[in-house]
Amino acid sequence: MLIMILPIYIYGHPVLRKITEDIDPDNYPKLKELIDNMFETMYLADGVGLAAPQIGLTDRIFVVDLSPVASEEHPEFRDFKRVFINAHIIERSGELELIEEGCLSIPGIHEKVPREGEIRIAYLDENLQRHEETYTGFMARVIQHEYDHLDGVLFVDKISPLRKRMVKSKLTNMEKGKVSCDYKIKKVR
Repeated sequence: MLIMILPIYIYGHPVLRKITEDIDPDNYPKLKELIDNMFETMYLADGVGLAAPQIGLTDRIFVVDLSPVASEEHPEFRDFKRVFINAHIIERSGELELIEEGCLSIPGIHEKVPREGEIRIAYLDENLQRHEETYTGFMARVIQHEYDHLDGVLFVDKISPLRKRMVKSKLTNMEKGKVSCDYKIKKVR
């Protein structure tokens, strides 16, 4: 199987605003290939998560690998590599935490985003085994960020009105195709 590095779709592309559909794994013969390509694309772009809309697909799937950000403080990230197929958040709880985020589809912009500190999510893994798990802290944040992509929501939709005004010109430039990255991208124009 040949691994392909896929272009990451940039802010302003309509696919990033589409709501994804659950997939039927039995009718998805190249699912393993897709998953491998998503991980490789994410690694090459120095990301820790990547959702299908970011590579132009409307399938309900995202991948996460926190090993690049593992540390002495967070050794649990070292083994946190997951595939989330047909993911659905069942519950969000905990206090809203305001922490800075970035996105491979919105290069060069980092903003503080409010998110709940705990989630409960149901999904299928890469072996099509069903899971229902609870995540907290940074794991919950990354999963919520990628999950939002499945519903056509971007992190800049969640920032304060003042911050939205401050990044508006950068976002407008992205929509006009005025963006460059160290990784393969698909511009709007």
